[in-house]
Amino acid sequence: VQLVESGGGLVQAGGSLRLSCAASGRTFSNYRVGWFRQAPGKEREFVSAISWPVSMTYYASSVKGRFTVTRDNAKNTVYLQMNSLRPEDTAVYYCAADPRSGLALTEVGYDYWGQGTQVTVSS
Repeated sequence: VQLVESGGGLVQAGGSLRLSCAASGRTFSNYRVGWFRQAPGKEREFVSAISWPVSMTYYASSVKGRFTVTRDNAKNTVYLQMNSLRPEDTAVYYCAADPRSGLALTEVGYDYWGQGTQVTVSS
């Protein structure tokens, strides 16, 4: 499966962005999907995940209550709605997918990765 992220950009603190992860090549509904981010000089970290076949979700404590992950199987797309953005949310955001069922909170749980989209939050 090929993954393409979009929706990143520059936003002021307190603003919102919605990232999209579009899949091609396979039926995306049969994949668990995760979002990760990597800030300059830091390691890539887990942000959020959504499982299959049941769409359970999980969030890092740093984004819980501000970010929401959803999936639209008809569009073969997973979204990450990001509200109340903070400067510390600035990073390249990656989506990842894997055909195994359940949730995965680490990088090893995903076989397929997108190219990333830059999110910059100004103070």
